[in-house]
Amino acid sequence: MAPDIPSPLAATPPPDGPPMDSLPMDRPALMAALRARIGRLERGGAASALARAEAGAVPLADSIDATLPDGGLARAGLHEILAAETGAATGFASLILGRASAGPQGHSKPILWIGPDPDAWPSGLSRYGLSPAALVMVRAPRPADALWAMEEALRCPAVAGALLTLSDIDLTAARRLQLAAEAGGALGLLLRPDTEEPGPSAALTRWRVNALPSLGGNQHTLGDPRWSLDLLRCRSGQPRSWTATWRTTLDRLDTEADTTPMPATRRRRA
Repeated sequence: MAPDIPSPLAATPPPDGPPMDSLPMDRPALMAALRARIGRLERGGAASALARAEAGAVPLADSIDATLPDGGLARAGLHEILAAETGAATGFASLILGRASAGPQGHSKPILWIGPDPDAWPSGLSRYGLSPAALVMVRAPRPADALWAMEEALRCPAVAGALLTLSDIDLTAARRLQLAAEAGGALGLLLRPDTEEPGPSAALTRWRVNALPSLGGNQHTLGDPRWSLDLLRCRSGQPRSWTATWRTTLDRLDTEADTTPMPATRRRRA
């Protein structure tokens, strides 16, 4: 049996001098400890979320981006779309999610579409740049399940964005979704019907989307979709209105020059 060998640390008497708390800060050791901690966070996915949150806002159109505080629709945040016309609002949401999903070299990051019975047609959404290959449809009949799925999706660093179709949501639940988006870095969309009193919102922006007659269509082809876009609420920004045309073949959203502040009578439901 090998003889017991005393530990060098146990055999060394405690050094004389002031207690450890009063010693000067060891900056090299502190930096090494911080680097080690950052490395652990990276392995846990936090660095990926931070990189995506700082990747810049999602661009819409030059005239719209110029009025938004982040120069586009902010990532790592929740945004609300009130559907005055369902098809127009779905198209606008698909445009946003398609651009949020787009990655380098044509690689798309996952997008979750969550609802009681999600009936979005992936091939139709691709008209607005949302790749069907990136789309994950989640059926959640109960509102509690839908909110849970949305929160988990927004917290996941691998998800580029998520949409939740929901008739009503309270302020506490909306705040939870906003915090989840900030934690994970994803862009979240709430798609709700346009009602007389939509209530308060924790979202960074609130939009109302309505349909206008399309341009360039005939009996054989669909024209370019046109929308009435009302920015009803914007944190650190001002309400505005635009008439927008989605140029399908150019993958571009064009707006008319009307960027004057929205009259108060049109903002009453914001």
